[in-house]
Amino acid sequence: ISIMSYADTLLNASKLDARVRGAMYDIILGIIMGIIVQKFGGSSVANAERIFHVAKIITDTYSAGNKVVVVVSAQGDTTDDLLQKAAEISDVPSRRELDVLLSTGEQMSMALLAMAIEKLGFPVVSLTGWQIGLQTDAVHGSSRIRKIDKERLESELGRNNIVIVAGFQGINRYGDMTTLGRGGSDTSAVAIAT
Repeated sequence: ISIMSYADTLLNASKLDARVRGAMYDIILGIIMGIIVQKFGGSSVANAERIFHVAKIITDTYSAGNKVVVVVSAQGDTTDDLLQKAAEISDVPSRRELDVLLSTGEQMSMALLAMAIEKLGFPVVSLTGWQIGLQTDAVHGSSRIRKIDKERLESELGRNNIVIVAGFQGINRYGDMTTLGRGGSDTSAVAIAT
């Protein structure tokens, strides 16, 4: 009996909700296929030295034969700095525009980390929340993930790229950038892993 057949038997026999069974099946499949999802917080990528340290961890995981997806947070105090900049412009900024501004912190981290990995000689691509199809509700500042269309992720992994994802962000049904609130990069990582 194959591992996947055994997983099917166990999950279908369980009394778990169908969505939970599906998520668990995806996790089992990811483990079998050697897909590793890593998450690095803001202090881990706070400066060039730390970024290269993280890049080494990631490339070691890749070199061990794994497909790697990495979710990153904004560097250090970047989110707080961006909130301060917004406050200098407006006492009550639009939640939509605040999401657009705050999402740039994670985008900066993912691009810098991708550059470091590329410098080490490894294939890498950085993707924003909307590029990986992370779809959310329309609540700006504390959106909830509705689903992830994993076609782009799977395509990049199929090309043997290390995939660096900007955490904390997605896109709503209107095509607007949204953020998941504090701890949103952790939420992004969990959603991608499932």
